[in-house]
Amino acid sequence: MLNERAEALATGLAPRLTLLRELGRDPHITRVAERLGIPQPTVSRWLAALGEELGTPVVVRVGRRVQLTRAGRFLADAAEHALAAVTSGYRRAVEEADPGRGHVSLAFLHTLGQTLVPHLVQGFRERFPQVRFALVQGSHEGLLDRLRLGEVDLVLTSPPPTDSPDFAAAPLHEEPLVVLVPEHHRLAKRRRVRLVELADEDFVALSPGYGLRQITDALCAKAGFSPRLAFEGEETDTLRGLVAAGLGVTVVCRAWPMPPPGTVELDLLPGASRTIGLVWAADRPLPPSVRAFRDFARQRSRTAQR
Repeated sequence: MLNERAEALATGLAPRLTLLRELGRDPHITRVAERLGIPQPTVSRWLAALGEELGTPVVVRVGRRVQLTRAGRFLADAAEHALAAVTSGYRRAVEEADPGRGHVSLAFLHTLGQTLVPHLVQGFRERFPQVRFALVQGSHEGLLDRLRLGEVDLVLTSPPPTDSPDFAAAPLHEEPLVVLVPEHHRLAKRRRVRLVELADEDFVALSPGYGLRQITDALCAKAGFSPRLAFEGEETDTLRGLVAAGLGVTVVCRAWPMPPPGTVELDLLPGASRTIGLVWAADRPLPPSVRAFRDFARQRSRTAQR
């Protein structure tokens, strides 16, 4: 019952928050009424009504001034905090509506964090230096789940979903894939290799749920075999290190600027690549700053392909 009364009072209190805050700062009703542009009789009625709703006065008169009671002080302090929160929220809402001052929550695969994401964020911030970014890394499926739940605005992933009504996507570019083998591997002197030639090898791969793992499994299936897994992980740098240690071979994107010591990259025959795409929720409008970043990424992709 007390909670219901408090909720009802809070709902009716909203127009009077500024009055209570100002009275907490200045005990002169006349000055406060003039400053707020509210007739003094209205101020008096509001204060009396609050006292009746609470069952105890919120102010007592001391000469020409008023003094907040303890109950009134509680409300005045709450009004101070509430209005500060509303002001902050309003300021953030205004910034969100401005493509040059908003907030972009971008999620991406671990493998895209070395070059692509810094390249896009830096280029965009050169145009809109006041836009703030929240960056999240994860697996392909995990990132799409976060996008579906509204936890992020955009996802950079591979492969971009093409058969889900939940998402819209734009391909940005194709990234060649290679086979990484130890430097003393029997095929290390070759420049190209057919994946079927590795059917009897141990593989190290990303865990299920990662886009590159999906692509690897599909390529091996197309070559007529299922990879024998010696390790499943969550970072391609770990896979490269394990290849250098001789634990197995793997399918990865090209390393930049060069493969790690102890490894050799072999081109695939036929050639294979993965599509890097930008994904957003199909059923939610994008804030201006997010829409501006999406369009920037797509435009930069088109420019790079010319």
